[in-house]
Amino acid sequence: MTYTYKLPTELFFGSGAALRTGEKIKELGLDKILLVTDKGVLDAGILGGLEKSLKESGVSYAVFSEVEPEPTIQGVEAGTKMLGEFGARGVVGVGGGSVMDSAKAIAVMGTNSGKIFDYVGFGKVPVQPLPIIAVPTTAGTGSEATFWSVLADKTQGLKLSVGGWNVMPVLAIVDSQLTETLPPGITAATGMDALVHAMESYTSTNCQPIAEGMAFHAMKLIARSLRQAVRHWKDINAREDMIMGSLLAALAFNITRLGNAHALAIPLGIKYHIPHGTVNAILLPWVMEFNLSAAPEKYIEIAKIFGEDVQGLTQMEGAKKSVKAVKDLLRDIGITEGLKKWKVDEAGLPEIAAKAVKSDNVKSNPRKTNEADLIQICINAMDGVKE
Repeated sequence: MTYTYKLPTELFFGSGAALRTGEKIKELGLDKILLVTDKGVLDAGILGGLEKSLKESGVSYAVFSEVEPEPTIQGVEAGTKMLGEFGARGVVGVGGGSVMDSAKAIAVMGTNSGKIFDYVGFGKVPVQPLPIIAVPTTAGTGSEATFWSVLADKTQGLKLSVGGWNVMPVLAIVDSQLTETLPPGITAATGMDALVHAMESYTSTNCQPIAEGMAFHAMKLIARSLRQAVRHWKDINAREDMIMGSLLAALAFNITRLGNAHALAIPLGIKYHIPHGTVNAILLPWVMEFNLSAAPEKYIEIAKIFGEDVQGLTQMEGAKKSVKAVKDLLRDIGITEGLKKWKVDEAGLPEIAAKAVKSDNVKSNPRKTNEADLIQICINAMDGVKE
């Protein structure tokens, strides 16, 4: 059997790495960039040191800060207009997944005609986008190391993806110091998003040795540090673990795809306006329970990562310990609600399942899944995790 792993992105990481953003951009031969971000990043003062490094390196820039929590094609159009007016030669996204996805799309439209949804799917972008530099400020999406830009059209209620190897950033600057202002709730939700990325990649039917190693280590980092990052959110060591866990999980799932949690998370998130990390966290234990029989040996390893004692247990008893570990984690970080809290009702689940079952993530889920299975997973997740 043969395997392929490809990474066209330079990874520059470490505490304080963002203070060298200007230097790294100059290395790429760029001197005029569009800095894409959102109001939250601006208000938190995160851009200060980064902007100073741009000025010291002689990189001129304009700031586009109109990215919404769910990035839209309308925002991409506004950003592309500013890009053209300023004459930027590259795009730097500083923020969470929404910002980095928007930056990717703006870079695509900087060199391609038409509208961004003309290029929905993988490998449909004909002309090489402008250079994309991604600087994450959350430890969750891993968008700095993936080839997808996920966008919504708020006028039609659509959420679609544009992707390809040429949509990946040329440079990712990963600095844990930029996550220090994240409040506990966002730290918890984004951290769970990263954990779901790692776990669904690890158990994916497409998993291969390189991705498996990265997913495994990502889970170890997150398991040992997410509680600490939520409780003591200024702990730089926990923040280092979380942002590296998020990055490694993305490097894994970029190749393997994901599973049922992500397949359901997108339609649920769109219809009921549930934040992506939160809906993944709510679904995870119930997706795990559904999958246990298809990959018990992997779920036993997951249980061990979380410190569960599986000695003397049968294979399925050991695998079930992984579900217990994740439920305990959710209680400890304060994500105990179920889908009911977000006004999800059983009557709407057939529509959700019909959309989710079409996702490629269902195809890579370890256990074969149909619409009835997806409905039952959601029903199981209605009440959340009991405290």
